[in-house]
Amino acid sequence: MKHYLEITLLPNPDINLLTLWSKVFQQIHLGLVELQDEQKRVPIGVSFPEYIIGEKYSVLGGKLRLFAQDESMLTRFDVAKWLTRLSDYVHCTSIRSVPYELKGYAIYQREQPKTNKERLARRYAIRHHIDYVTAIQRYSDMEYKLIPTPFIRLKSLSSDKTFCLWIKKKIAVESSNNTFSSYGLSAFATVPEF
Repeated sequence: MKHYLEITLLPNPDINLLTLWSKVFQQIHLGLVELQDEQKRVPIGVSFPEYIIGEKYSVLGGKLRLFAQDESMLTRFDVAKWLTRLSDYVHCTSIRSVPYELKGYAIYQREQPKTNKERLARRYAIRHHIDYVTAIQRYSDMEYKLIPTPFIRLKSLSSDKTFCLWIKKKIAVESSNNTFSSYGLSAFATVPEF
């Protein structure tokens, strides 16, 4: 990844940071969907430069970076167009070259923790052709589990349901050029850290 731009979420008494993340990332996702190829791969990856990993919880911070191999891809994405209605709440930099001095590389990937026993039971009932009541009994002893991974609450435009997009950060030893999902995340592709 050779070029990037940075989006800063501006503190505002009208809207809290979690709600602003939802609105900003929903728009970024919609823009990335338009860039995906036939295999649903996207040439733009994201990073969260203020991401903090803690034992009990982690936070995304208030910045988002978009990375691409070439400047023309970020120009084509046109972040200003996607964030027009949020322009009072965000600041976007121009497209810049990634600095030569890096701290390293990171992988930002989607994590799907198994925490909702009702959802697990519904899926189990469908997969095993049994009724929901029988399936929920299978998960009756499931303990509440605290998930330290930060998330962004999004709304699916296809199902109209709200869901949590859990975002896990892993440190990588070397650069790996791959493609990303329509969320700008990947289980294998790295983005530079600086």
